[in-house]
Amino acid sequence: MEEIRIGVYVCWCGTNIAKNVDVERVTAEVQNVPGVVIAKNYKYMCSDPGQDLIVNDIGEHKLNRIVVAACSPRIHEPTFRKALEKAGLNAYLFQMANIREQVSWVHDDREQATQKALALVMGAVKRVKWQEALSKKVVKIHPATLVIGGGIAGLAAAREIARADKPVFLVERDKQLGGIMARIDQTFQTMNSASKFINPMIEELTTHPEVQIFLNSEVQSISGYVGNFKAVINHRESQSEVEFGNIIVATGLKPFKPTPLANYGYERLPDVITSLEFEEMLRSGHIRLKNRKEPRHVAIIHCVGSRSSDYLPYCSRTCCRTALKFANQIKDQLPAAKVYELYTDMRAMGNGAEELYLKTASRGVLFLMYDPSARLPFILKNENRKESSLIIETREMLSGKMIEVPADLVVLMTGMESHESAKKLGHAAGISVDSNGFYIEKHPKLDPVATTTDGVFVVGNCQAPKEINDSVSQAKAAAARVLGMINNGTVEVEVITSHVNELICCGCQTCVKVCPYGAIEFQKEKHVSSVNEVICKGCGTCTTSCPTGAIQSRHFTEEQILSQIEGVMV
Repeated sequence: MEEIRIGVYVCWCGTNIAKNVDVERVTAEVQNVPGVVIAKNYKYMCSDPGQDLIVNDIGEHKLNRIVVAACSPRIHEPTFRKALEKAGLNAYLFQMANIREQVSWVHDDREQATQKALALVMGAVKRVKWQEALSKKVVKIHPATLVIGGGIAGLAAAREIARADKPVFLVERDKQLGGIMARIDQTFQTMNSASKFINPMIEELTTHPEVQIFLNSEVQSISGYVGNFKAVINHRESQSEVEFGNIIVATGLKPFKPTPLANYGYERLPDVITSLEFEEMLRSGHIRLKNRKEPRHVAIIHCVGSRSSDYLPYCSRTCCRTALKFANQIKDQLPAAKVYELYTDMRAMGNGAEELYLKTASRGVLFLMYDPSARLPFILKNENRKESSLIIETREMLSGKMIEVPADLVVLMTGMESHESAKKLGHAAGISVDSNGFYIEKHPKLDPVATTTDGVFVVGNCQAPKEINDSVSQAKAAAARVLGMINNGTVEVEVITSHVNELICCGCQTCVKVCPYGAIEFQKEKHVSSVNEVICKGCGTCTTSCPTGAIQSRHFTEEQILSQIEGVMV
């Protein structure tokens, strides 16, 4: 049997760990553990010198197991696995102990924190003895890509892939491409026509030989795995089945409809309109009331439906800048009109936003802050009608007084919300959905366009409300990832997967029911379950649910887990 030779490396993480954990003491005590050949500490183990320390020691001391006590494995486990591979050691003969998030950052008592850190390192040392080398798996990549959603993000992603002469299936639920952007007049910050920006993209894609567009269509089902997906597309009372290697979801969001907010009088008062309806008015070239007259007083109300526990609990992010844009467009067309911005907090962010705010204020636009928790603005018909056709009653925050704001036209800055079909599509594509109905990325900082399902990417507003430039950036990032896989021809897939011992499988199919990835199938002829290890993500749900213990998870065997617990308890 191979002699176990373990190297242990404790990171200071600057002062993030060393401030509350005596890393030198942890290093000294773990040095005496049987099987540990060498134990060291270093200020930043994730740095190049820190990784080189591991690589050199593996060669010099013939180490065959490595433990690093540092930050969360979510951040740097891939970093250290690559270091092992560089030294010629299998990447899965490595174990990480989290002594930053789980110790240093959550404890004030240095002695107790040091004891806990030592326990976690001991657990890792005990566990790594049982870890086995795992072989990498690769699958071939189909060169086509499915892009779901024909808004600005979907168009940008599809164009990048098509320009590389790779096939694209572009699915749009509406009768035309462009999404919400096709209904916008001008875009911040250049104030150029949105149509001049998006129409050339649509024309390029509709005439590109590698792009197949499905309008008035929806994805009914998706099956397969990274590199080898299939989808059924419903369109015009018929169905099409397509094959592809990757999926980019760019379904966007929809405007919140403010009808339930009776205080605004939407759909009851004819000159109370939403921000998107006002965009369409601007595109027509004339700002007019229903009676075709020009408004003398225009009020723009922020946060309609947004930041509300009853409707949308989040900030929709784009509304404040759009409201400032509206105020300037109104002043450009109707210089004599009085414009009022009723806001809760001014959250205009990004390059040029502060300048736009100052410009808007300099043009005589009146900013009035209201308290949404006290009383939302209430819009009434002005029976007097001498000055305006409508009156807005609200409590102004800075003065603390109830005020009346005259208005002929009221623009409601409505928030953005997910489509009703978001969860259904998310389930089909293997994407998690948060409490707001937004798709969840794999990691908000380290992998912001990927998902936990390999080969599936999310871009644009479907992941959260964002500006046009952010959506395009995400789309191009996802397209680059897809093209990289296509050009490589193959992609590595997860090796930490479950597998079934057919000799003790009782055929109860509990695992089939609980698998969140649809990776397990029941083989009727054998009366046993089997795991598609390309789809499996090694979450362990099936392992814990199996009544006979027939399913085991690689890299999380009973021996490994129990030995880790034993090490922590010593």
